[in-house]
Amino acid sequence: MAARRTEMHQLQELIRLHRLGCSGRKIARQLRMSRGTVGQYKTAFKAAGLLAGCPDELPETPALAAVLAPHTETKPSAPCQRSSITPWTEKITALRTRGAGPTAIHDWLRLHDETYAGSLSSVKRVCARLGRDRGPLPGDVAIPVVTAPGEVAQVDFGYVGKRYDPERGELRKSWIFVMTLGFSRHMFCEIVFDQKISTWLDLHVAAFEFFGGVPAVIVPDNLKAAVIRAAFCVDDDPVIQRSYRELARHYGFQIDPAPPRQPQKKGKVESDVGYVKGNFCAAHESVDIHEDRKQLRRWLLEIAARRRHGTTGRPPIELFDEEERAALIPLPKRRWKTVLWRAARLHRDAHIQVDGAFYSAPWRLLGEELWVRCSEHQIAIYHREELLVTHSRVGRGQRQTLDSHLPEGRSDLRHRSREHWLVRARRIGKEVEDLATAIFDSDDVLLQLRKVQAVVTYLERFPASRAKAACRRALFFACLDYAAIKNILRKGLDLHPLPTTTTRVWSKQSRFARTPDLPLFDKEPVHGDH
Repeated sequence: MAARRTEMHQLQELIRLHRLGCSGRKIARQLRMSRGTVGQYKTAFKAAGLLAGCPDELPETPALAAVLAPHTETKPSAPCQRSSITPWTEKITALRTRGAGPTAIHDWLRLHDETYAGSLSSVKRVCARLGRDRGPLPGDVAIPVVTAPGEVAQVDFGYVGKRYDPERGELRKSWIFVMTLGFSRHMFCEIVFDQKISTWLDLHVAAFEFFGGVPAVIVPDNLKAAVIRAAFCVDDDPVIQRSYRELARHYGFQIDPAPPRQPQKKGKVESDVGYVKGNFCAAHESVDIHEDRKQLRRWLLEIAARRRHGTTGRPPIELFDEEERAALIPLPKRRWKTVLWRAARLHRDAHIQVDGAFYSAPWRLLGEELWVRCSEHQIAIYHREELLVTHSRVGRGQRQTLDSHLPEGRSDLRHRSREHWLVRARRIGKEVEDLATAIFDSDDVLLQLRKVQAVVTYLERFPASRAKAACRRALFFACLDYAAIKNILRKGLDLHPLPTTTTRVWSKQSRFARTPDLPLFDKEPVHGDH
């Protein structure tokens, strides 16, 4: 008899229909049984005296089960075939206990056991049997999380195909950003072309302004924009993006990242992402990103916000207006200005690169990773939480350099223009500028930049009076070499007055000059005396 396969409430209905005078054919048709099965049940119930009686007073299900128990036939089970992977059952059990799935177990066995010849479906059957034998565990139970108004919002991205970007004139991948309030289920949505940190932050600001307030806790997914390193256990602190931390401090909310690979921990927004994709995205014919955003906002306010939610039983906008809006943290008086934190390595030129521009930092930190706080108009560079320098923003390909960040004696080498070195020479005195000009003009083919750099930087070490006197003497005797000028100052010749008259025509390239106490033409000049 097939009673064990039939629900007891069906058997109660069989007795009720019989008491109402229905034929066996009609009973079989209504209960979707064979006439032979109905006859077997009626015979058993008649022997027990259960068929007669009032249709409204039916026997209880335990009494029916007791009547049918002696008539239940236990069919011999078909002989079980021995599974081809029975020898590996113990190993499969161990791997499954460690958290490996059927595919991972199958791949491990193929890789580490040459005698293994099982199939993936066999492993799946063994794993399913082990699961049935084990029974449910406490961790298998889903605990519904009840949140108070304004307490929690969950955020997530979902891929929604390609859309036309009129700025680029091409189709681009697009994502839907969703923020769902945990109490009312009211949500904010926006379509974007990327998941960059700046986009992530701007979407939060747009959501807060849409709601008119800020939830106390935000539950993001473990996407890179929000959490750099996923939290794999309770004791492992997630590293929140510094930009996201700064946003949280500005608006006063806390961040509670969802555990990795556990989307059920933010099931409300996961459900809403699917709802948006299956409703708006499936029915709306995409035009371009701007029109799509316009239509999405209309759908959000007129359809999604006013639908009767399956869990709360009420439209989200009603619950939001009645209870949750007032519970949100008020928006700050000052609107958020996007601030991005980035890690950057100091390159060999003592500069970091941000958005194609270059900013200097102390050269002794070459090769080290620095933190950069990027705002609209400034770049602040940090090393181990210490602020090193703040630069003004410059355009792509441009540089912001402080000489103090370069090695002493080498910082000047970055200046390659003639005008720069003439200006520096002029700061010392006109004589120095004249000498620098003479050196530049001493050769119409070779650039005399390095010679001028050496002379000017050397003269800057001396008092202006001595530097100017040395230049007057060098020009008087046409000594335009760095070594000759250095010799004048080293020997103190700049402290002597210049000759008032001379009849010798000195060569422009001459490196010889007399001291005032020597006769002009008593002998040939000695090399090195000026």
